[in-house]
Amino acid sequence: MTELSGDAQDFETRQIHAGAVVDAQTNARVTPIYQTAGYVFSDFDDGEERFAGQSSFRAYSRNENPTNAVAGQRIANLEGGVDGIVVSSGQAAIAATLFALAQAGDHILATRSLYEGTREMFRGALRRQGLEVEYVADDASEDEWASRVTARTKAIYTETIPNPLNQVVDLERLARIAHTAGVPLVVDSTVATPYLCRPIEWGADIVIHSTSKWLAGHGSVIGGAVVDGGRFDWEANGERFPHLVTSPRPGVASFAERFGAGAFLAYLRTVTVLEYGPTVPPTSTFLLLHGIETLSLRMDKHIANSLAVAEWLAEQPEVAAVAYPGLPSDPFHERAERYLPRGAGAVVTIDLAGGRDAARRFIDALELVSPMTHIGDVRTLAIHLGSTIHAKLTEEERLDAGITPGLIRLSIGLESSRDIIADLQRGLTAAGR
Repeated sequence: MTELSGDAQDFETRQIHAGAVVDAQTNARVTPIYQTAGYVFSDFDDGEERFAGQSSFRAYSRNENPTNAVAGQRIANLEGGVDGIVVSSGQAAIAATLFALAQAGDHILATRSLYEGTREMFRGALRRQGLEVEYVADDASEDEWASRVTARTKAIYTETIPNPLNQVVDLERLARIAHTAGVPLVVDSTVATPYLCRPIEWGADIVIHSTSKWLAGHGSVIGGAVVDGGRFDWEANGERFPHLVTSPRPGVASFAERFGAGAFLAYLRTVTVLEYGPTVPPTSTFLLLHGIETLSLRMDKHIANSLAVAEWLAEQPEVAAVAYPGLPSDPFHERAERYLPRGAGAVVTIDLAGGRDAARRFIDALELVSPMTHIGDVRTLAIHLGSTIHAKLTEEERLDAGITPGLIRLSIGLESSRDIIADLQRGLTAAGR
């Protein structure tokens, strides 16, 4: 029995029930961990039908595990998509999505404001495999974006709230640009979560998450997810996506014919994920599902803490600048009010006036806040960006990306805001010496 597959219920209800399956044998209330590699065929014909995709039953856990299926369906439901799949990490979700859209020699347009780990994959592994990623300024004119589109362009890629500088992206405008060009808009919405923003409602076609972050929420698992909005017309743009609109072999219908609005996700699941195998263990997904059940409650507290911390930091003499669009003084505040009415996320990035030396003293003085690379934990985390995530860039490249010597990213957790601020005061006192 599958529960609450529609979207008539409120978000808080769906984050607990959407996609849930009551185990047929035990009637277990909580989705079980199906720790199995494969599934027994009832007979010869059943095996043939499963491999042909003509059966509702699974063939192998590399791409179809019951525990994972619940998580994929739940995240898709919360995002307003038609289908979803969980994979081994956020990076795997990005790679699998682009592999399902493009091939060697193809071209992706991306906003400049992206997480550095994503940019590193774009200029590294994906470039070596023949995929070109070209960057365009987030707020470049529509004519400028259109001039960069070629016959080989297969997507426009962006983030809802770019990590770490929080430049809120105008999703509706980018969706219009993408659809005029005949390509899907792909949005990494990890920092926003579906509780704060649902990009599909603004025209996005594919939504990506690192489920390791706020969706799981406790810093205990790694995972990723891809959601298909089910709105892009693959048939109308078939010349760009022949693998979705033409028959893979004689006598077999195309993905667009068989799966309609869910053609992309069906291809991603049955071809890309099956062949590359970025499988997430069901034990990790079990923890992810428990995290999703409290997403709205946690995000409300994350937001309250983040705003309190950002307001306090903005008044401190050791802090040269605060990047948090929840602040009225932030250049992206007006856009955040439109796209993120419930709150502007839980990443607060500060630039220390004393540069790298001040950042070193700040990080080393922290006691409650954990110095580590991660975001979306219940614990407050801090990292100096220039010496870690962006360390492989030249100084010129870092400055061009907005990564100044004193830049520190804070992922604000669920502790008492008073205690978080007290520890940050300890760090700032050290930084100002």
